[in-house]
Amino acid sequence: MMKYFWGILVAVFAMISCKSDDDSLQRIDQLMNIYVRNSAGQDLLNSKKTGSFTGFSVNDIFGTKDIAPVSIALKMTTDSLFYMEYLAGAKRRRLDSISPDNPGTGTSYYSRMQITYTKSTNANDNVVDTLEVQYRNTPTVFQVSKVLYNKVPVFSKDENAPTSTNTVTITK
Repeated sequence: MMKYFWGILVAVFAMISCKSDDDSLQRIDQLMNIYVRNSAGQDLLNSKKTGSFTGFSVNDIFGTKDIAPVSIALKMTTDSLFYMEYLAGAKRRRLDSISPDNPGTGTSYYSRMQITYTKSTNANDNVVDTLEVQYRNTPTVFQVSKVLYNKVPVFSKDENAPTSTNTVTITK
C-alpha cells in the first residue's frame, strides 16, 4: 500500500515538474548600457581622454536616506568605448496603470537617480544630472520602456520588442 502511494506521488511530481508553458513566464528585460558622449562623439567616460570625466557616482533619489548609492559598473567594449552598465538597484515607484480601461494589463514604474560626474579634484567642476528609468510591467514582460535624461527622452522601447541589452546614448 505504501509503495503504491509513493508511486502515485512520484508520478504526480514528475508531471508537474515536466510542465512547460512559455506563455506563463514573464520576460525580464532591464539591462542597460549607458554611453555618454559629447556632440563631437567623444567618449566622455574614458578618463584618459582630455575633456572627459574622471569618475562618476550615482545616488538613488527615492532612497531611504539622503545618500543612497546605486552601484553602476563602468565597463568597456572591445572597441575601447566605455559605458555604464545598469541592471537594478534604485527603488521603483508606481507611475501609472498602463491601461486605465483594463487594469489587469499591467503597471508602469520608474526609478530616478542623480549622476554626479567628476572632472577634477575641484568640486566646482562636477556635473550633476538626473536619469529616470521607466519600466513596463505586464503579465508577460517586465522591461525598460523609456529613459529620460534631465527630463529629456533618450530611449524608448515597444512592449513587443525582443529582449536585448538596452543601449542608451547620452549626448552632453
